Amino acid sequence: MQIEIDFNSDEALYIQLCNQIIYGIATRQFREGDSLPSVRQLAEMIGINMHTVNKAYAVLRQEGLLRLDRRAGAVIAVDIDKLKALDEMKDQLRLIIARGLCKGVSKEEVHRLVDQIFSDYE
Repeated sequence: MQIEIDFNSDEALYIQLCNQIIYGIATRQFREGDSLPSVRQLAEMIGINMHTVNKAYAVLRQEGLLRLDRRAGAVIAVDIDKLKALDEMKDQLRLIIARGLCKGVSKEEVHRLVDQIFSDYE
């Protein structure tokens, strides 16, 4: 398991950790049913506070990406309803695309960018 935290970033550590785990799921580094390290183990591995790891795990649980099991710990459980996820993506993309249009980004450039991003996960 490779988690990289940028301690010089303005982004909160727990958000960085969440994002790293999400990227791990998207790139199949983590699969359905995989157990993540305990809060204590992961905190020691990457040199952050246990409360930070706990907060990240709680956020991922709330988003439907983890389930917390007394015996197995944090387990990858991708149970997000696809339609809900698509609606959330549409809302986020609408604003991102509007900002790009304001700066002259074309539809073709957006399509190329999306294709490029998807290829990163294949």
